[in-house]
Amino acid sequence: MGFKVKEDGNWRSFRHRNYRILFPANTISNIGSWAQRVAQDWLVLELTHSGTYLGIVTAIQFTPVLFFSLHGGALADRFNKRKLLMGTNALGAFSALALGALVMSHHIALWHVFVLAGVLGISSAIDAPVRQSFAAEIVGHDDLPNAVSLNSANFNAGRLVGPGLSGLLIAAFGTGPSFIVNGVSYLFAIGALMLMNEKEFFQHERPKSMTNVREGLRYAMARPDIYVVMLMVFFLGTFGLNFQIFNALMATKEFGKGPASYGLLGTFVAIGSFTGAIASARLERFRKTRFVILAGGFFAFALIVLSIMPNYTTYAIFLPICGVTALTTMITANSIVQVNSDPAIRGRVMGIYLLIFMGGTPVGSPLIGIMAEVVGIRWTIAGCGAIALIATITIWFIYKDRVEVPVDISVDTILKTSNSN
Repeated sequence: MGFKVKEDGNWRSFRHRNYRILFPANTISNIGSWAQRVAQDWLVLELTHSGTYLGIVTAIQFTPVLFFSLHGGALADRFNKRKLLMGTNALGAFSALALGALVMSHHIALWHVFVLAGVLGISSAIDAPVRQSFAAEIVGHDDLPNAVSLNSANFNAGRLVGPGLSGLLIAAFGTGPSFIVNGVSYLFAIGALMLMNEKEFFQHERPKSMTNVREGLRYAMARPDIYVVMLMVFFLGTFGLNFQIFNALMATKEFGKGPASYGLLGTFVAIGSFTGAIASARLERFRKTRFVILAGGFFAFALIVLSIMPNYTTYAIFLPICGVTALTTMITANSIVQVNSDPAIRGRVMGIYLLIFMGGTPVGSPLIGIMAEVVGIRWTIAGCGAIALIATITIWFIYKDRVEVPVDISVDTILKTSNSN
């Protein structure tokens, strides 16, 4: 009674037993994480009635990426990834369960939210590069692009279910149960990690010379196919992937809608994102750095078009197009960086990637908020799309002939070359 998957099918990562164990646990964990995001925002508004404090909590939760993601990547290259992930999930569970207990016992204060959001942010910053690089050990190099697509689909499936579940729980019982649900969901992930068989991992010997973050930076900068992708991710992530802000201000300021309509816009984005994640499994032959540049250009242009949608209905209908182009670009970028990185240094490279991808949020989001106040949200969305499009065109003309290098070039060769220059 084996689990049979076509060798070249869209679900071929499931032929690996360890992946079959972890995937459903991650689904539950993703649902819990999205449930907590909604509950945390609602809790802050209940405590303060202030959008400013909501922004502060978001900044606190994302700021640890700036300080810990590179070190998380270094830890991934040095230590057992499965055990590291058990530790980060345990820390996340503690944060969620503590917040839920404080809410349900009526002892919650704003500083509790700040502290526990920071704890969760530290856990996530370390967890992300470890988890990203762990995928290659579970499914191997050949199935890694497929696993990246399926993992992204998993994440966006949680985005479809989690907020709605949290909304029902908040309406019936308040915010506390949503945090408890997330805390328990981490336990499923820990249980799955414990059940995995390390003998089936695709492990590679770690060279003793590879010991610090600087080597990861030198390696990435010696690979045009990698650092050009990171440049694209920086501009698209900082200026383009701000749908939470765009949708909130468009729904309230431009269309005069309430929170339910705002929440529905998030669902439209998620539908597009989920579709893009599923479709990307069929686009593996296009996974080249040039494709990231071209797809990123389409996403930037889609944002400009989104800014001129005349009413709520047309705006909502166009959002899935933005979601599809965004996720197709980001999944391709993620898989290129993972597949093209040497296994000995993959963790540190993913730490750099995630720092660039998420590190702009604490700075970019406040700037976008200020722009929206000064020039209006439509001009802000158009401006963000224009910045991303100009950056894409510039990157294309500078790097289009330099992005294809041999992916099997050794780490030692690149580092020795970098050191001699």
